[in-house]
Parts: sequence; structure tokens; C-alpha cells
Amino acid sequence: MPTLDALLSEDQIQAKIDELAARLRADYSGESILLVAILKGSFVFVADLCRRLGEDIEVDFVQVSSYGDEHRSSGVVKFKKDADTSFEGRNVLLVEDIVDTGRTLAHLRELFGTRRPKSLRVVALLSKPEARAVPVEVEYVGFDIPNEYVVGYGLDSAERYRNLRYVAVLRESPTP
Repeated sequence: MPTLDALLSEDQIQAKIDELAARLRADYSGESILLVAILKGSFVFVADLCRRLGEDIEVDFVQVSSYGDEHRSSGVVKFKKDADTSFEGRNVLLVEDIVDTGRTLAHLRELFGTRRPKSLRVVALLSKPEARAVPVEVEYVGFDIPNEYVVGYGLDSAERYRNLRYVAVLRESPTP
């Protein structure tokens, strides 16, 4: 049976989202923002973030995967759902739950950059700098965390644990 070791509490996460939202409001200075949440893991984060950003916010969703049911990225980015909203001339803010290898985000930045947004930036709740396989720019980072497999607050392991209000390291129990 796996064990969960708490890494970030609900209070820590909510305080960081307040801080990120304040920075975003200041940086966008009242301009409209199109939040593009990268599903599935970012759905909790984008819900909390958008409520703190003010009134001139739109939200759209994309779904990509490089994990499947595994704990390691396959390195292959699979596109499952594209955005429904045009990016042209818009301030697009990609909302990511976690950036580890950077492959998925690098792919999305390249693709979405061709859609002629006014600006294209990234906000990620979590970042694993030690896990980077490709360089990728992340303008807004909530927490840098160790290169461990984490769950909770939207992040999953085979679709489990997304509902946790905190982030925890998932540890597989040793087999006797």
C-alpha cells in the first residue's frame, strides 16, 4: 500500500496562490487574460487562481499527456483536447499544475506561439528544476519542489488522490 508524506499544506498552497494572483494582477495591469488550464492536473489550481484574478478573465482548457498511468514521463506528448478559444491578440497564460521534464510545456509554448497571442506566459504551481530534460521558461512558479512523485491538489496517480487539499509525496511501500 502506498504512503503519502505531506509536502505542502492547504494553507501554504492558498497563501502562494494569493501571492501569484497579486503578481499577475500587477503584471497585467487590468488587461484581460485568457487562462488556458492544462488538464487534468491543473483544474483545482485554475479554479482557485481565476477567482482571485478579477473580472476580466476567460478560462479555456487543453488536455495533453506524457504519463498515462506511469510515474515517469514517456517523453511523448499526446494531445487529447485543444483550446476552443482563439489566442490571436490575447494575453494567454498557460496554467500548469507541475513542470518536471519540461517537454510538455516546451511543446505547448512552441505550438501556441504560432497562434499569434499578444503575450504567452506560464504560471505553474509546482516546479521540479532537477527533473528538467529540456529548457523551458516558466514566468510564475509557486513552489520549487524535490524530484519526487507528488499527488494531491489536482495531481494524481492513475486518477487517484486529485481530491486531496494538500500536496504529498507518494511513496510505494516496499514489498516484503
